[in-house]
Amino acid sequence: MRIPKRLMVAAAITAIAARRKFTAPYELTGKSVLITGGSRGLGLALAAEFLKRGSAVTLMARDPAELERAATQLGAGGRVQTVAGDVTRQEDLRRALAEATRVHGGLDVLVNNAGLIQSGPLANMTEADFRDIMEVNAFAPLILTRLAVPELRRRGGRVLLVSSVGGKVAVPHLAPYSVSKFALTGIGQALRAELAGDGIGVTTVCPTVMRTGSPRQAQVKGQHQKEYALFATVDNLPLISLDARVAARRMVDALVRGDAEAPIGGSAFVLKYAQALAPQLTADLLALGTRFLPAPIPGDDAIPGSEAETPLTLHNPIKSGAEREFNELDGKSESKSD
Repeated sequence: MRIPKRLMVAAAITAIAARRKFTAPYELTGKSVLITGGSRGLGLALAAEFLKRGSAVTLMARDPAELERAATQLGAGGRVQTVAGDVTRQEDLRRALAEATRVHGGLDVLVNNAGLIQSGPLANMTEADFRDIMEVNAFAPLILTRLAVPELRRRGGRVLLVSSVGGKVAVPHLAPYSVSKFALTGIGQALRAELAGDGIGVTTVCPTVMRTGSPRQAQVKGQHQKEYALFATVDNLPLISLDARVAARRMVDALVRGDAEAPIGGSAFVLKYAQALAPQLTADLLALGTRFLPAPIPGDDAIPGSEAETPLTLHNPIKSGAEREFNELDGKSESKSD
């Protein structure tokens, strides 16, 4: 007997509602949280959100000066500590875990947030670009989570994986990034199933573009200024992008609820379900949209977004405000943008 689709949808909605009603939310007060990529952008916004909910945070990032500025900005006294390290170096990951445990008495929540982004046509991307971004965006979270399992098991902890809408729908001119985020979304699903028996909850969030001030950190290929102008502008459009503080709050809410996977932002929700319900139409629309993007050029040289600024991007007040708020500027860059 065939079950009507509407009945199946209603049953699924009822099951989700019942699960949320009878599942106790995860309490964050007094918990120890380790955040990779925690010195700026979304990582800094997530740190502020966890502190607001009574947690202690350990921030891991590569740049000691950025970490120092982030800790000063967050305040919160002894509830913030920093560890300088590279997520692609296993010894640095072990040291970050050890420091979080030593200073805050253990580890309850692991937030895998550190990531790379490369913008440009597929024709300008190399195999090395795909391998480099996979190391940071997919393998590092997998390795760090596995290293953290004994402590998370002991404390009944949680893992938050920051994927992307690009990990559900491949975004043109972000091919390596989308590949890495698809991998991370799959890692999240596998970890969720495998670690449930250890009492460890895993939540994967797939946000839309966010106003974090991070485009200037992206590696840009192809027609550098055109690519960057498009990327930085879309990233800061209020109707498309999401305020980083709002995004951080929704991500932490998803962790607290124990969601398996959560789209963050309206456009992420729409794209996720468009891909699921109408994959052919979605693919055709993305292919059509690609025709209007900057064409590839000979060569595969990459420059950081900060070196591809134009008057259009440099004097965008929304972008500049996010860069200041989320520690994306050093002293030299800040004086240049004023």
